[in-house]
Amino acid sequence: MQRRNFLRKAGFLTTGALLSHSTQAYQNVTPIQKGDHVLILGAGVSGLSAAYMLQKRGVAYTLLEARSRTGGRILTHTIDKDTGLHVELGAEWVGASHKRLLALCKELGLEVEDHSFRFYSLLQGQYTTPDTYQPDVAWDKKYKGLLEGFLTKSEKEKKRLDKIDWWRYLVSQGIPDRELEIRELNDSTDFGESIRNVSAYSGISEYAGSSPNNEMDFKIKGGNTQLIEKLTEKVGTDKILKNKKVTHVYQDNKQVKVTCKDGTTYTGHKLICTLPAVAVLDIQWNPVLPELQIEALQQLQYARIIKSSVLFTERFWKDEALSIVSDTLPHYFFHTTKNQPGPKGVLTSYTIGDKAHIFSRLSTKQKISRICQALDTAFGDTESLAETAVYYYWADDAITQGAYAIYDVNQWYGIREAIAQSFKHVVFAGEHIAEWQGFMEGAIQTGEDAALALLG
Repeated sequence: MQRRNFLRKAGFLTTGALLSHSTQAYQNVTPIQKGDHVLILGAGVSGLSAAYMLQKRGVAYTLLEARSRTGGRILTHTIDKDTGLHVELGAEWVGASHKRLLALCKELGLEVEDHSFRFYSLLQGQYTTPDTYQPDVAWDKKYKGLLEGFLTKSEKEKKRLDKIDWWRYLVSQGIPDRELEIRELNDSTDFGESIRNVSAYSGISEYAGSSPNNEMDFKIKGGNTQLIEKLTEKVGTDKILKNKKVTHVYQDNKQVKVTCKDGTTYTGHKLICTLPAVAVLDIQWNPVLPELQIEALQQLQYARIIKSSVLFTERFWKDEALSIVSDTLPHYFFHTTKNQPGPKGVLTSYTIGDKAHIFSRLSTKQKISRICQALDTAFGDTESLAETAVYYYWADDAITQGAYAIYDVNQWYGIREAIAQSFKHVVFAGEHIAEWQGFMEGAIQTGEDAALALLG
């Protein structure tokens, strides 16, 4: 999700990083002193970004990562070793408005390439191309007016929007049934759940002021995992300890002590926690986190998303910029190997919510069959061209138990501030508390913000 209006109105920079969540979260943070050591929980892009910021300032740090790899929810997979075709099983897009991520890529010598798509639809057995799709002109005009009007709304008006869901708000504004169906299918791919489970504030702020492609603009050439590899190189592999699942965090007046599942302990003066909500709750905190913060963490949900990528022997879809929103079980398709050379190609199915859970329980063969059955309406027999498939269901991920956070009705203003609040020697970061929530950009900005808060 995105919160462009806040980013544009924030109006302040700190050492080149735009503060991406409320400075109230840092009000009680005491800056580190010379010689202090910082512990960082999580070696995803947020933790690595925090470490990189500290490394530039000469501050000592140690990253503790529960997985056997770095990167967290950034996960590039080579699906065809002969051709080198790769897919993203995790974070996919770099948006045109993601200034910090784009700057970081440039700083690290990484190239981004076009990863934008054209809109096709497959609804009620009818295949519609961009050239034949006819939007409702009157609604389209009104919708654009709603987005423009949102940018000038007061905080009181925005809080009122947070109290109703996005689906009901659209209905109250007179959206035609056909357009509502398309918005439900299309917007749910952004949130990872039905728009009935998203506040109207989250919904309208998702699209107000976005790039024309809604931040589905670029990806890192060669795979998004290259960002992790470059950051790991800068941070230092010797500073990253893997297979370190944290079970206890103890704080006294001077320092913080962390205990891991394997019995090892680590001590520092400050701690940056970039873990998702379920992992934070899985830790025994002494002293315990504030009651409001615990309740907020317990309320926050993460989207159920499964990405299933099918390798085909030929690119029968012809349009390199193909994406299809559908009312079928596979839900949404896009050409994930766009700009990767060769006759073979990969279409990725992006399935959300209840559909994702159902789809995750199918065998690999069944997944391929269901994907091809949906595609056959537009392209004829496709299963005979399917070679292999790979998938990842983020709701089954033991550490995150979901793809990214989703703010339901009355939650953006209701729980986000409590989740982000610093606690004694601990500051928090991660996409779930970012203005650019749900994106790599948000994870990076909050990681940097946490480091900057400690630097004072």
